Amino acid sequence: MRVEEATLTQNPHAVREPKENNLEMAIGHEVRAARRQLGITVADLAAATGLSIGMLSKIENGNISPSLTTLQSLSRALGVPITAFFRRYEEPRNAVFVKSGEGVELERRGTRAGHQYRLLGHIDNNSSGVMVEPYLITLSQDSDTFPTFQHAGLEFLHMLEGEVVYRHGDQLFHMQPGDSLFFDADAPHGPEQLVRLPAQYLSIISYPKSGTEPG
Repeated sequence: MRVEEATLTQNPHAVREPKENNLEMAIGHEVRAARRQLGITVADLAAATGLSIGMLSKIENGNISPSLTTLQSLSRALGVPITAFFRRYEEPRNAVFVKSGEGVELERRGTRAGHQYRLLGHIDNNSSGVMVEPYLITLSQDSDTFPTFQHAGLEFLHMLEGEVVYRHGDQLFHMQPGDSLFFDADAPHGPEQLVRLPAQYLSIISYPKSGTEPG
């Protein structure tokens, strides 16, 4: 299947402008940038906000932490939303590293059918608004077919070992090592036939933070 480039709007190699690790410096940078964009002086901004020139100088240089009332005054005078002042602030971003053979074994709905689930990482508080659950799923001789998974979000499968006929809705896909399947997880899905065992595949589930957690 060929995916047209026009449908993929995000540049995976793009780098955002450098962020500030200090909140006061980030706010000061944005206040100064917005003021210069309007072509006004510190004295002009002081007159528009009722703040002193000295106070504005300290804000722009990141020497003080302005109150919400002050930020609201600056927002109105500069014609930008308050959130614009925080654009350059870089909050910590988490990463999870899992060594080969490690991860957390979980009890999920498929466990009773002999499916082994190993969670390879989880970041609860992230900036994307999306929850992602990456699993390494292993099927053995003790496993059974279990074609009734159905949950919110999207799911991506990548076959690593063995062969499985996987069902999605009314379609069947014969999956061998190297094959991938990407689908809307709201349709019933799951392994229909266990052709060659042991079988192992990656399952990556994603869904909105506010959405229903997959069962």
